[in-house]
Amino acid sequence: MPDTPVDILIRNGLVLTMDRDQTVIPGGAVAIRDDHIVAVGGRNATGTRSARKIIDAEGGIIMPGLVNTHTHAAMTLFRGMADDVPLMSWLNEYIFPAEAELDDRKVSWGALLACAEMIMSGTTAFCDMYLFEDAVAQAARTAGMRAVVGEVLFDFPSPHYGPLEQGFAYTAKLIETYRDDPLITVAVEPHSPYLCSPELLQRAFELADRHRLPMVIHVAETEGEIQDLRKRYGRTPVEHLEALGVLAPNVLACHCVQLSAADIRRLSRYGVNVSHNPESNMKLASGIAPVPDLLAAGICVGLGTDGAASNNNLDLFLEMDTAAKLHKAHRLDPTVLDAGTVLRMATSEGARALGLGERIGSLEPGKKADVILVDTRRPHLTPLYHPASQLVYAARGSDVTTVIINGRVVMEDGRILTFDVQEAMDQVNAIALQMAGRG
Repeated sequence: MPDTPVDILIRNGLVLTMDRDQTVIPGGAVAIRDDHIVAVGGRNATGTRSARKIIDAEGGIIMPGLVNTHTHAAMTLFRGMADDVPLMSWLNEYIFPAEAELDDRKVSWGALLACAEMIMSGTTAFCDMYLFEDAVAQAARTAGMRAVVGEVLFDFPSPHYGPLEQGFAYTAKLIETYRDDPLITVAVEPHSPYLCSPELLQRAFELADRHRLPMVIHVAETEGEIQDLRKRYGRTPVEHLEALGVLAPNVLACHCVQLSAADIRRLSRYGVNVSHNPESNMKLASGIAPVPDLLAAGICVGLGTDGAASNNNLDLFLEMDTAAKLHKAHRLDPTVLDAGTVLRMATSEGARALGLGERIGSLEPGKKADVILVDTRRPHLTPLYHPASQLVYAARGSDVTTVIINGRVVMEDGRILTFDVQEAMDQVNAIALQMAGRG
């Protein structure tokens, strides 16, 4: 690399590139100029002589930021509100009434708190489906996070936009507002086959296709959903989406717990991507997604946390550990979902699932500079034989010390630099008291 100034040089670390060859560079460095990576390699390969800012990884791990492929960020407002109750009671008696009280301000603070939690545990990009999504996008901008956002669409009136037609108008406005934004990507997000009419699903798909955007949708999350779709249409959710012509490589199907072998073949045939949310699926007793079968079919599977009301955290390190162990126990096979596979699900494959694989998810020259540092000088991370295994089975989100997103340092030495985290916590606590009738 020519000896021209770089803005940030991260050096003296074990670089996990997560590129196609899974290149690992001991004593490596990453050079960043503006918003992108200009060099990855040993010290001599990264032009160390003229960096404006040098970050010493102190022997820790330098790796791509984690990618959360499915969440409802502002549901941090409802964390712990209704645990250990059946799904329909959880929705109808607690979550839906609480959501009826939401507004832009509440969603903004809830989303900003989510950004704090995600940044502090190494997530640099997330895909959100919820209400008042412009407020979520603005919160992500404030935090300096990369986000895919979309207003949830369903047949009944929304507590935000009211009638469905206004939901499509709001989505169109989001698309126009964030068309060239460096951090925000808009997605079209019909809730699910059971809450969206065929006409809504086809219209949403056409809108996403026309603007070359992702379409994000919950699919086959519960057995009840399967029974409902069979009763109404005589098809599984995946069969239903195929019949409507809305399966394609820009579709991200979230959960995909209750799939038949034929459903998996259909998802593979159309190049559909999947977001796996093991902790939420376990907590709501939805079941265990057939992730090993999805991977065997060549389907791109990313990892997601779902919302903090059904998880109850947004820490992808915990999600990686759960995903790897859950499937081993379920299949009675310790080789299923090895650590390297799960780490890719949380980085490069997650980015690919969101349509961002050419921009993020690995440390390679030309890609956006979304980088995290993991401090391995911890008792629970000592010794270090296999980095991927250590990250999946032993590391915690709190081991992340530095986070860089789009070339900007947003957290250093464990301290978020872009906004006041205490203020976000105070605001969410005040909102919670108000919603509980005590404020």
